[in-house]
Amino acid sequence: MKCSGSLCSNTKVMQKPELSPEEQKKRALISSSTESDASNRSIKTATTLSDLNGGAVVSNSSSSSSSSFTLPSASPSISGSFRNMPFRKLSGCYECRMVVDPVLGMTRDPSLRTTVCSCPECGEIFMKPENLDLHQAVRHAVSELGPEDTSKNIVEIIFQSSWLKKQAPVCKIDRILKVQNTPKTISKFEEYRDAIKAKATRLPKKHPRCLADGNELLRFHCTTLMCSLGLNGSSNLCNSIPNCTVCSIIKNGFKVASEVSSKGILTTATSGKAHDSCSVALDDGKRAMLVCRVIAGRVKKNPEGNMEDYDSVAGAAGVYSNLDELYVFNPKAILPCFVVIYRGF
Repeated sequence: MKCSGSLCSNTKVMQKPELSPEEQKKRALISSSTESDASNRSIKTATTLSDLNGGAVVSNSSSSSSSSFTLPSASPSISGSFRNMPFRKLSGCYECRMVVDPVLGMTRDPSLRTTVCSCPECGEIFMKPENLDLHQAVRHAVSELGPEDTSKNIVEIIFQSSWLKKQAPVCKIDRILKVQNTPKTISKFEEYRDAIKAKATRLPKKHPRCLADGNELLRFHCTTLMCSLGLNGSSNLCNSIPNCTVCSIIKNGFKVASEVSSKGILTTATSGKAHDSCSVALDDGKRAMLVCRVIAGRVKKNPEGNMEDYDSVAGAAGVYSNLDELYVFNPKAILPCFVVIYRGF
């Protein structure tokens, strides 16, 4: 069974070798002589946790002998290490007995600085950066916005302002979550923006927005919800991926469906249009509205003709805006920022 702490992949089980009859007799003689020595016996039994402040007990055992001795308290290097060691910050493996000290370990072994990394949220230590990215993407994926967060009021206003039926509330917001994107996900998004800006330098007058910021837009995408994401302060994703679409998008990003691969990923200018586009009937009526940053790039106004010189294509014009639907070709162009969990009345 592998280590659950992601610190090793040791699967070997070390067994204690059996002793021969002669070795057992030698150990019995040593044990009897030790018991007759009252001073040695008192030293062994008196070694407790308080002794570690002045010295360290070192034991050495082999196949032929067994002995123990106490180092004097005048050794500053050993006593200082025990006094200053942050026991609460140690992380280790019960199988391979490997212990990682995030403070002293990286100082004494410079090679650990490039491998050992800790989670800034919970402090869990990982030996590989990719394991930390996966941990953050699953265990600390979202955080609920409270009443004191100004972002919550802004997202709520944007979400409710685009519905056609404004004479009465059309939905009820349960909670608004902020997506905690990993540095790797944000880096891919920014790299795609730089690629769009580089393409726009060929025709700067034709694509001025692309040259400035890649033609970034605020778009909506409505999808299904199969779990209680963000309920009661929970920050982790569910175990129903890929059945739970919203958790799958947060963890792995958007995917271009095979049936609409020629168009791309649908994003809308308003939440009302996104709600109408999501025709999946749910038992509890809950849906998840993703508020996303989208690098639209070079937009083609109609879906006909060659698409090679464009990064997205506009859908049919509707009653919400002049760019209701926008199909993005590259999943890296979409960065989910907020999730609005809501239900209809």
